[in-house]
This record gives sequence, C-alpha cells and structure tokens, in this order.
Amino acid sequence: MGLTRARIAVDAMGGDYAPDEIVAGAIRAVAELDVDIFLVGEPEPIESSLRKHGGKENTRIEVVAADGVVTMEEEPLTGIRRKPKASINVAMDLVKQQKAQAVVSAGHSGAGMAAALLRLGRLRGIDRPAIGAVFPTIVPGKSVIVLDVGANVDSRPKYLEQFALMGTIYSQYVLGNEQPKVGLLNIGEEPTKGNELAIRTHQLLQENDQIPFIGNAEGRDVLSGKFDVIVCDGFTGNILLKFAEAVGEVVLQILREELPRGWRGKLGTALLKPNLRNIKQRIDHAEHGGALLFGVAGVCIISHGSSQAPSVFNAIRLAKEAVNNQVLERIKAYNDRRIEEANHTTEKASAS
Repeated sequence: MGLTRARIAVDAMGGDYAPDEIVAGAIRAVAELDVDIFLVGEPEPIESSLRKHGGKENTRIEVVAADGVVTMEEEPLTGIRRKPKASINVAMDLVKQQKAQAVVSAGHSGAGMAAALLRLGRLRGIDRPAIGAVFPTIVPGKSVIVLDVGANVDSRPKYLEQFALMGTIYSQYVLGNEQPKVGLLNIGEEPTKGNELAIRTHQLLQENDQIPFIGNAEGRDVLSGKFDVIVCDGFTGNILLKFAEAVGEVVLQILREELPRGWRGKLGTALLKPNLRNIKQRIDHAEHGGALLFGVAGVCIISHGSSQAPSVFNAIRLAKEAVNNQVLERIKAYNDRRIEEANHTTEKASAS
C-alpha cells in the first residue's frame, strides 16, 4: 500500500510542556514524515513557538484557533462540556468534519477520551473504547500491543473480546504480524485460573475463530515476545503501563550511573553510543509516542502528559501509520461483516 500524506490535528495546548515542545515535535514531523499539521489552540503562543523553532512560514502547518484547555484538575466530561471551544474539542471537530484524519493530544487523557466519544462516537459493534499501548519485547524488532491500558477501569468479557479483535487487526496491518498470537493477561496459564472475568473471557476468546488466541499470558510473558497482542481490563493494564515506564527509566538511569568516570568513561561512552541509543529507543516510553484509542470513529493518539518534542514526533508518526494502514476502516469493515452475519443467522433461525 502506498503511503499518503496524512492530515493530523495536534492539540497544541495539551501537556506539561505545551505549546513549545508540541510545536517543536510537529515541525520535525512535517519535515520527516510527509504530514500536514493543524496546530490547535491559542494562536499567539503557538505562533511564538513557531517563530522560535523556524516553522512560522511552513505552509504545511496551519494554526487553528481554540479557546481554553481542559486542565488536569477538571473532571473530564464536565470540562469538555463547559468548554466547547477547548483545544481538544476543536481538534476532534476537525476529524469529524473530515478536515483532519487523526488527533494527537498530550493533554488530559480522560478529556481526550470523552471528547472522542462525544464528538466522534463509537464504532458500530464496539461497546467500549480501549487504549492500546505498544511495548518492546526481548526479541529484537518485535513489539507487543497491550489493550486496554486505561480507558475502562471495569470491563466485561465481551469488551475484552472486542479489544482482542481490534488489537489483532492493528498487529497485522501496523506491526506487520501476519498471524498475531493473542493472549489474555492472567495469573496462570491454565484456563481455570483467575477471577470470573478472566475465566469467562478465556472461554469467549477460545470460541471465537476470528481471534488467534493461544492462551493466558502471565506477567513474565508480556515482554517475552511470545505474544503479539495481550488483552486485559483497563485497571490492570494501566498499572502495567506505568510500571513498565518506570522500569525503563530505572534501566536508563542505572546505565548512566554505571558508566566509568573520567577519560575512560568518555571513551567508553563514545564507543557504546550507537548501542546506548538503540537501548533508549527500545525501552524509553518517549520513543513510542503514545497510545491509540481503539473503538472510536476516528484515529486518536493519547500521549504522555510529560511529552516533549521527540515524543510528540513519535505520536504523530503513530497517527500517520494508523491512517496509512487504514486501521479504522479495517475495524469498521470487520465489525459490519460480523454484525451482518449475526443478523443473517438470526433471520434464518426465525424463518425456520
């Protein structure tokens, strides 16, 4: 499939370092990724940052005015309703109006999800959205997508079944796994292990011939490379995500501390620089950019609140990959086909 120039709406006011780092990441994305960017937010500070980073005259960056931002202290639903012209709402409206194909935001993640649901709506056949995060594994060049990592504190078995289907499509068409292996995060490998949610979900996944389910995944299996997709409830997944981010930071810090001091340290660092850069790319969450919000009628990337320019660049890259690989359209087509088949089966049963 040929790559096309994607149009990405970026919430320039969302995040701890907005708008300066958001703008810097967007300028780099335009230069390296062949994308058009809408920077949504307060025009004056955005244009100041564009001048600072040399992007003021870039014709592929357009500033779209918004009024206000939903802060981290606000309740998400209340915030987006009370501020209809907030940057996250205006960014979602650009997708709804088909002016943009995706949204990237490092702002209030709850507000981002609420705005996506209210502005764009859920996909047909999806009961709950899920946040999918890509994790590195111990196998070079191989990643695993875990979902849900925070959209739903409480889940039902059918939600996790839907997460598995969406994750399978993403793994196939974006991560390049022709036959993804799907696992259910649990406390043991046996089908009878875990709580009621895990036991009932295991049965659903096993019975669904559209899901390449290979069994339960224990915590030690997440980064093993054995699985391509792992599903869990959002409460468990969010803890896993935050723990993995912390472990990555600890490893990087230990590497810095253990390198020798003085001229030997400088020499060693120079020799190891390519290796250290590769390590950082594999374990630093900033290198992954963000997480995709699955199940809504638009491509939405939710980035870390502390995102700086490299992370913003990678979030835009994720959005472009999802657009170019038609993830949304493939999920829609699959669900429509599944619903039509179910209706046809019901009609045949009624007729007989």
